[in-house]
Amino acid sequence: MDCVFCKIVSGEIQTIFLKETPRSVCFLDAFPLAKGHVLVIPKNHHQKIQDMSIEENTDLFSLVYLMVSKVDSITGSTLVAVHNGADAGQEVPHVHVHLVPRSKGDSAGAIHSMFDSTLKLSESEINDLHNRLKI
Repeated sequence: MDCVFCKIVSGEIQTIFLKETPRSVCFLDAFPLAKGHVLVIPKNHHQKIQDMSIEENTDLFSLVYLMVSKVDSITGSTLVAVHNGADAGQEVPHVHVHLVPRSKGDSAGAIHSMFDSTLKLSESEINDLHNRLKI
């Protein structure tokens, strides 16, 4: 498989892990958006969060939980981001969580700044979405 993250996990591409768990690893991003930009990834290759087992998800997000305080200590605020699929902006088709230190004036903005406009939904559209998404 020609996956950069799988190559990192296998040791084919060298990196220094900040922390390793039975199912996940984290390391500094090779192309950081800010000083201290960290990636947290599962060791097994999965494109989307829902492709992972519950155990892998639990391990991955437990590591995110541990690392976010460390990253947050850099500037006092951290963006936690997952692009879950190509249309969501995922550039490497292997689950990865970005932990990006944020600071006032870093030009990144809020999530709503990523989109051109705010969507207006009718009551029937809201009800339909509620029925489709409720568990």
